[in-house]
This record gives sequence, C-alpha cells and structure tokens, in this order.
Amino acid sequence: MKTKVGIDRIHFYIPPQYVDMEELAQARDIDPAKFTIGIGQSQMAVTDYKQDIVTLAINAALPIISKEDRDLIDQVIVATESSFDYSKAASIYLHQALKINRFARSYEIKEACYAGTAALQAAVDYVRLRPERKVLVVTTDIARYGLASSGEATQGAGAVAMLITADPAILAIEEESIAYTDNQFDFWRPQYDIYPRVDGKFSTNLYNQTFLNIMEEVGKRKPDFWDAYQVQLFHLPFTKMGRKAIKNYRQYLNDSTNTLKDVDQKLKALDRFDNHYDHAVQYSRHIGNIYTGSLYLGLISLLVHDQSLKKGDKISLFSYGSGAVAECFFGALQPGFREAILLNEIEAMFQKRRKLSIEEYEKLYLEAIEPSDEIIEFDPSVHEGEFYLAKIDNHRRYYLQNASHQNDFKK
Repeated sequence: MKTKVGIDRIHFYIPPQYVDMEELAQARDIDPAKFTIGIGQSQMAVTDYKQDIVTLAINAALPIISKEDRDLIDQVIVATESSFDYSKAASIYLHQALKINRFARSYEIKEACYAGTAALQAAVDYVRLRPERKVLVVTTDIARYGLASSGEATQGAGAVAMLITADPAILAIEEESIAYTDNQFDFWRPQYDIYPRVDGKFSTNLYNQTFLNIMEEVGKRKPDFWDAYQVQLFHLPFTKMGRKAIKNYRQYLNDSTNTLKDVDQKLKALDRFDNHYDHAVQYSRHIGNIYTGSLYLGLISLLVHDQSLKKGDKISLFSYGSGAVAECFFGALQPGFREAILLNEIEAMFQKRRKLSIEEYEKLYLEAIEPSDEIIEFDPSVHEGEFYLAKIDNHRRYYLQNASHQNDFKK
C-alpha cells in the first residue's frame, strides 16, 4: 500500500487592516452592489509600506512549524508573483527566520496565481520519494492595480503556509492530475511596470474556457469523477469567479450534443459543487485576491465553514494562473482535518483587524520605501508575535520577531 502524502498543516496570515468595499464604492461613485454582489467582495485586506511578501509568509508559517519540523524540512518553497528581488528567493528569508535546518533547499516559483500549485506538487512528489522528510510551501502575494483603477476592487494581500508530509492530517493528494497550458495575454506585468496589465473581460472568459476544457479532460481520464467527488474548489481572483465558471460549464452542457445520461450526471455534480461553494469563499469575501494563495485560502474556508464534510470526502481543486497555466488535482479528507485547523488563531486575526477610512487607505497606499544606500530602521509597530521588517541596510532587508514572542521557537 502506497504511503499517503499531502497537507498535514495549513494556516494563513493577512495584514491587520482592511477597507470596507461599500465605502470604497461610494468613494469611487460606483454602485456598491457591483462590489458586494457583482464580484462578491465585502472587505479588502490592505498592507502598509513596511509589510511585504516575506513578513506575510513568515507570519503564516510560524504557527504550524514545530522544533521537530525544523530538523525534518528538506525544502522551503515560496510561490509568489509579488517578488521584490529579481534574483534572491524570498524563501531564503523564511529559511532563516523560521530556523529551518541548514541543509534544506530554498527556492521561489513564479507563474502568476498557478505558482502555488506548482510548488505544492513539487513538494508532494519530493515527499513521496522520501516519506520521512517534510517540505514547507508558502504562497504569498500583494495584489495591487492602482487607486481608482478598474481592478482596484479585486486587490488584496495575504499568505498561506502548508506543511507537506506523509500520512497528512488534512488532505491526502492523489498522484494523478490534469495540467493545461495556453499562451495568452489576459494578465501580465512587464519588468518596467509597477502594476500588471489586465484585460479583465478576456481574462474572465479565458478562465471559464480553461475550466471547461480541463473538466472535459477530467471526465475522460477519471470516469468516476462526476459521481465520486463532493467538492470543487477554485482559484478566486474574486469571490464570484468560481461560480461564474460553474454557470458557464452548465450552459455548455445544456447546449451540448452529449448523451442525455452523460449530461445529467455532470449537471448533478455541478449542483453538488454549487451547494458547497459558499463555504469555500467566506474568507476570500473578507480578504480579497491573494493570487497564489487564493485556492488554498478557499480550502481553509471550506474546512472551517462546511460542517457537512467528513473524513474520506473527495475534493477536486482547480488552480489557474493567467498567461495561462491551470491544473486540476484531487485529494481526500483525512480523519484529523478539523482538529488541524488553527481556528482560534484565525478568529483572533480577524478580530484584531482595523478598518481604514478611504482617506487612510489612499494615504497608506501611496506610502513607499524610497531606494536609499542609507540604513533605514523600523519600529515593531505590529501585532504581538508578528515578524516585521526591522531594517534595510544598503538595500538589504532584515526581519526580526517581537521579543515578547520568542518562546514560539521552543514548541
């Protein structure tokens, strides 16, 4: 019998401030329903200029890494499309901050929002060959499109950390998956641009068509799929995106010339997926787009909010990255999946958040660290226990943890 491999622990971290989407809509002279109903967003996580992908990533990973893990982790993989360094990987900062053993591999993966799944699959494949070892995967991003831009309402920020092991407590991942690549320009960011270039309508259509193409291939390769899988998770650039994909596929099936039996089987599965959908988008609704981590934020939200789930339930996960690369992979819930979620920490994180006025948000948005050869030092003015950007010395970044929480490393 093959050893199960997958997600043993998972946790996320978001900035301690947010914007209310109704207030943002009013400030932009837009009908609030376009934000709260049209794309399904209620709040949007906002970083300040001292928070970057490394501080988000470290704070996501710290609560799920024990002293034993630090000795067994062979790889630290960061997936991001918000990197601030074109050479050095963000994972190296995590390796140091989390005190992972010296003989571990650290690297960064990029392919838009799909990169988190590329990192996860690399980790799972590694552990399958070395079941006594572990891999840390962290997705971390800050989605920005500019003040008053057409994409402003689909911004957000956050990181999701996953510990990949044998005999996982949360989700055992199947070996088979279906990947898909199609060279397109729905979303991209040239090196010289601060913000990405986006063709919003085309990007939505491409996402829908890619999901349809992959689902048709899934049905061919996995004949039991439409009956055996209870949940379909989606990458969520905004909360309504996955539901749009379900609607588009349902329309395709209704218009298709497939056999009646085949269509009916698929439509029943889509109804089943739709029934679980709202549970998986609760956190995204209050955070926004976190790029590489959006799919995995949906997984955590599902596990917390969907009380109908039970061990053994099969889940399908659709990962999408503009440009475009996508993958559908599969897993089964394990007996300890509920107990493994750090629910108290998640609830405390939301309770501590501060709502920004639109004026505060706009001022914070425009603040930046100016390039300098001098030493720039920062106060640890963040929540207790958080890692923070402590100093920039001749363009070199240094991160520290608040002294009051140093005992975390003795777990």
